[in-house]
Amino acid sequence: MIPRNLRHLRFFAAVAELKSLTATSERWHLSQPAVTQAINKLEREAGGPLFDRTRHGFFLTPRGEILLKRVESAFALLDPILGEISPRLRVSLTYAQLQALIAVSESENFTLAARRLGLAQPTVHRAVAQIEQEAARTLFERTSFGILSTRLCQALAQAARLAIYEFDQADAELAQFDGSEAGAVVLGAMPLARSILLPRALARFRQQYPTFAVRIIDGTYDALLGDLRRGSIDFLVGALREPAPIEDVVQERLFDDRLALLARPDHPLAKQTSVCIDDLLAYPWVVPRLGTPTRTQFETLFTSEGKATPQRLIESGSLLLMRGVLSESDHLGCISRHQSKPECDHGLLAQIPFSTDHLIRPIGLTYRGNWQPTRIQQQLMEIISELSPDG
Repeated sequence: MIPRNLRHLRFFAAVAELKSLTATSERWHLSQPAVTQAINKLEREAGGPLFDRTRHGFFLTPRGEILLKRVESAFALLDPILGEISPRLRVSLTYAQLQALIAVSESENFTLAARRLGLAQPTVHRAVAQIEQEAARTLFERTSFGILSTRLCQALAQAARLAIYEFDQADAELAQFDGSEAGAVVLGAMPLARSILLPRALARFRQQYPTFAVRIIDGTYDALLGDLRRGSIDFLVGALREPAPIEDVVQERLFDDRLALLARPDHPLAKQTSVCIDDLLAYPWVVPRLGTPTRTQFETLFTSEGKATPQRLIESGSLLLMRGVLSESDHLGCISRHQSKPECDHGLLAQIPFSTDHLIRPIGLTYRGNWQPTRIQQQLMEIISELSPDG
């Protein structure tokens, strides 16, 4: 891992820009030996030379170029908010202080934050107090309900999370540069992706990278989107939102999905050659929760015909639960057509003969707008794209 000494990383970026230890020491008001020592230590821990030393100056090696890209991205995230809070923090802020600020911001409690970091509570309290002292302002409001972040604190915590993500990406890319592996691909998977896209994609990915770690995070779209924007997830796979939910994410369409209306194979509606909207209203339903694209399309089936939406509902996004309820009762189900295809092909469920072809739901990838994937992350995305129905 690269050292997380923010000052040393800033020295490195300055040497890369100025191509001179002397000029860097003058900019930072330090002795040249201090800058030299910092760069040498950084090179030892980064796995090799970051600069070619020549009589014309210091020039980045390929290893140095990898690191500089991530360091510049990290400070581009941090520096605007640090400048708004207090420009002095650009010089004084430490990595440990960033970790403490994030933990307290998320835990809203010093004791819980300290436990999360594996530190003593006074250590975490002191780290946050040092930031506030340097900033000459309060970043947390102490209330009877806990410790609440101010607007500036929330912005700094968000920038810090994404900056730390960039340092983690640097670790992964430098390991790949040396022919080894570090880090993991972390992706958020929605129901269709978990059952259709990802099994095949991960099997192919594992052929190329037998030991590289992959973590799949399940959850609601809102929770996954929050983790994506915080840097806890690399990208999402599943239904896209129209329009995009917020301006700092990018959506990449892979294919279109449509709605499937399902029943057990011997259900009365499954045996009919045609079904009308009133037939659908006569039965109870298992449907995804409110707010999902599939649920919105399900309700559109009825509202577009001037009908009220069904009221006898079980809300669940689980295909397994839906199949169980449909098999044991006269309930009908509404789910993705691609997701339901294996169930219908194996005779476990049957599709009701009611047209839903006009209801299109785009499926694809969602990632942060300024995200720079590593080579391995990019390859997994390409595999998912290749194996999608329209790939």
